[in-house]
Amino acid sequence: MRPRPLVVFDRLDLLEWQLCQRVSRLSLYRPWRITLQAASRLGDWPVWVLLILAQPWLQPNGSWRLMQYSVIALFAIAVYRLVKTRLCRERPFITYSEGILCCEPARDRYSFPSGHTMHAVMFSVLVAAHTPWLLPVILPLSLLIAISRVGLGLHYVSDVLAGAALGYAFALVSLYWMG
Repeated sequence: MRPRPLVVFDRLDLLEWQLCQRVSRLSLYRPWRITLQAASRLGDWPVWVLLILAQPWLQPNGSWRLMQYSVIALFAIAVYRLVKTRLCRERPFITYSEGILCCEPARDRYSFPSGHTMHAVMFSVLVAAHTPWLLPVILPLSLLIAISRVGLGLHYVSDVLAGAALGYAFALVSLYWMG
């Protein structure tokens, strides 16, 4: 038996599907689709792992930051997985298979919240606090990752906003507890 999503998701789906449909149609343009796919793949893990591993070379207390970033990333993944598997909101391309294009393989069936956006925002806040000179690179990439999730038909806008809110909260917790 498939888990039943919350009623609020049914209402949000109806409100958001037209916007998602419009944004995902932009993926028909090959250069834009390739850009979104590249951003999405970078947001899978490579850019964040590189950022974590680079900490010892980016700042004087980099070994501590490596540990801090690793711990908060693992904690965020655990909470994210718990939320995602309990709320069970299906991806837009599944719910609206006729109108929303899926341009990237999904890892699972559910979309709420966006883990890519969660990590992008979380690491953007941490970079702003510790290595702000990296922001001109990290902020545009994070924004592109968030846009890619809707543009590739994998998430609703509210999934991305929820992921951003979670990422911001995790970064604040990390900064409060670990400096």
